[in-house]
Amino acid sequence: MNGNYPHIFCATICLCLSLLSCEKSAEELTPAPIFPALGEIPKGFPAMPVPADNAFTQSRWELGKKLFFDPVLSVDGTKSCASCHLPAKAFSDETAVSFGVEERPGRRNTPSLANIGYHPYFTREGGVPTLEMQVLVPLQEEHEFDFNIVLAAERLQADRDYVRRSLAAYDRAPDAFVITRALACFERSLVSGSSAYDRYIIGEDASALSAAARRGMQLFFSAETACADCHAGFNFTDYSFANNGLYLAYADAGRRQLTGEETDEALFKTPSLRNVALTAPYMHDGSVQTLEEVVTHYNSGGQNHPNRSEKIRPLHLTDTEQADLAAFLRSLTDEGFVSNPLFFE
Repeated sequence: MNGNYPHIFCATICLCLSLLSCEKSAEELTPAPIFPALGEIPKGFPAMPVPADNAFTQSRWELGKKLFFDPVLSVDGTKSCASCHLPAKAFSDETAVSFGVEERPGRRNTPSLANIGYHPYFTREGGVPTLEMQVLVPLQEEHEFDFNIVLAAERLQADRDYVRRSLAAYDRAPDAFVITRALACFERSLVSGSSAYDRYIIGEDASALSAAARRGMQLFFSAETACADCHAGFNFTDYSFANNGLYLAYADAGRRQLTGEETDEALFKTPSLRNVALTAPYMHDGSVQTLEEVVTHYNSGGQNHPNRSEKIRPLHLTDTEQADLAAFLRSLTDEGFVSNPLFFE
């Protein structure tokens, strides 16, 4: 799959280009500047890796945004990326699993897309190496869009606006290359790093955290809880694969589905905790409803699954300490990110 995308027949491209005879040229489609500037990296964040063939431009971003909110990529035209990745929920969903075309239930809880451009691999078992390739997963998945990238491109080629935007953004008619890259370009702009915690930690606002949140922060980063061993760094994840003792037996094989290894049974990629207060329900299957229940689970040490991480152990926190930890997790909510009008349709 690495870059070997299907080509669209020359005759089809010629037909699509002919539709532009009465439209503005690509050179005339320079979009108005958008504000605040997208792609600005928050303090404390590293530069985001971006592939050379998909450098950020506004025309690419606008095309990607249009595709993200348009159900045109689903087989029956009923579901879009935004159907499951809700901007106000940090681009996650409100249900245990999301529903695809014909309301077919998904297999796993929808993760947040905040800071997705920093992830080194994708899906909960880590089987997809690039954001551009990840776009193909929901498009082809039977319980999501249940479509074909070639047929999706043909559908876009029949739309004058999409052809025009595609030429302006990538100097080519809509095809698999354009679809995957435009969506990835938009998703890389979903950067979240202005929470109360961020304002406090960089010294911008000493009053940003409540006393409970400050106590919870000390617990989070302490050796006593070792939360930061897995939820590490600026994005609150080390992107590792682990079993957290949610069950003794799992219906989902997790990373073993990719590797076939027994030691990978029921291992899932560690999620980022940014905006975690908005992304309920939790866990890979959406089986935990509240943030307090999440804290309770980790305080208990979970079930003794054979592959449970050695880092998962009873913490013996008091009720007050658990409440403080939840207060800190709520301080990771970036209100500006989830209300930014640029990220809404």
